Amino acid sequence: MRAVPPRGRRRAAALLTLAFILAGGAALDGRRPLPAPSDAAAAGGLVAPSPQAPHPAHPAHASRAAHALPASPPMPHASEVKRRFDEAVVMLHARQHEHALVALHRVLALAPTMPEAHVNMGYALLGLGRTKEARDFFDSAIALQPRQANAYYGLALAWEAVGDLAMATGAMRSYLHLAGDERPQHLRRARAALWEWEQVRAGAASAPAGPRAPAATAGR
Repeated sequence: MRAVPPRGRRRAAALLTLAFILAGGAALDGRRPLPAPSDAAAAGGLVAPSPQAPHPAHPAHASRAAHALPASPPMPHASEVKRRFDEAVVMLHARQHEHALVALHRVLALAPTMPEAHVNMGYALLGLGRTKEARDFFDSAIALQPRQANAYYGLALAWEAVGDLAMATGAMRSYLHLAGDERPQHLRRARAALWEWEQVRAGAASAPAGPRAPAATAGR
């Protein structure tokens, strides 16, 4: 057998190495790309559910739950947070506000900075007539996420419930400002409420004052 010169052996080895690299690259190209982590997951936080516009058939305008993606490393209790959050949404739509309250208490114990949980806690309390506490939760949702549109909607309803139409009007205007991509029927409902409140306020401002009581005179 004819011996291969040293230079030829080096060239053959280089070609063989190149062939392995190309083969490996082709195998890698055939794999499914790994998904890029979201900003929230990369920061070690829970990916929060997407908020839902107010539902016209129910007083409890619940946020829609989405799949909570675990962070890397996985966030403790993420599956329970999602499960409890989903339970609360179902209970709110069924007007079972007490049961929703229990589920949301657990959600907030595990994920105290989830704005959607604060919003839904506000709606649960509003359904129970606890308007002051409801306002506090809508306010805390807004503090956590200033663009949380349905928190402003709930805040407007809470102020309307106590007869403060000035505050209700301001909150509903904020909702409409932030909710440009919501469903048309939700926006119509909000605009109708805003128009009604503004008419009531305008009527109260223009109402004539009642007759003055006659001044008392000193007896003789």
